[in-house]
Formats: sequence, structure tokens, C-alpha cells
Amino acid sequence: MSLLKTIDTNPTSTPRESGPLPERLISGNPAFKTWAQDVARGETVHSGVWEATPGETRSIKGETFEFCHILSGLIEITPEGGEPVVYRAGDSFVMKPGFVGVWKTIETVRKIYVTVS
Repeated sequence: MSLLKTIDTNPTSTPRESGPLPERLISGNPAFKTWAQDVARGETVHSGVWEATPGETRSIKGETFEFCHILSGLIEITPEGGEPVVYRAGDSFVMKPGFVGVWKTIETVRKIYVTVS
């Protein structure tokens, strides 16, 4: 097993397709695609590429830490009780455990993600 993993930002494999949980959907009809590329540390660390079409959902991280790097698209994240923040291609951010807010995909977004549970 290699301890170096390159994330393929344009995967050609078939993604896992899904959508938001009904109780988290705010507006639109977003569709999600996930290209999981690596799992480590007993299934607690995941990385890969994720894509979403426009829509608005409630984001609840629970005990999960998530690092995101936006490859394409445009999103707006509004932390509960906070001000909206816009992210676009080239931007990176972290949602820490306990984060709650609104994730609004304005233009179809593709990101690299790393989650730690």
C-alpha cells in the first residue's frame, strides 16, 4: 500500500450518484456525484472528488472535519448565525466538527474533499 495518493480531479470511473436528504433540502433539485478515491485509518479518513448541481441544502457536519478545494463552479456557504461566504475555483476551506449552515450551489461545483470522522 502506497502512502502517497494523487487525487484524480477528472475521474473517468462511474461516480456514486445521490441527492440531499429530504429534511436537508431547502430549494432546487441538486444532484450529487462522488468519486471516492481513498479511505484510510480504519475508514475514518476519506478523500476524492464531489460534484453538485445548483440548489440549496442544510449542511450539518456533526463530528466530521472536512477540507474542500474548489476545482470549478461557484458556491455560497452561510454558517448558522453568520454571514455568507462565496467560494469559487481555486479556493479552499475547512468545515470543522459542529458546523451547521446553508450550502448554496450557484453554478455546478466540483471539489476535492478530505473528511475525517
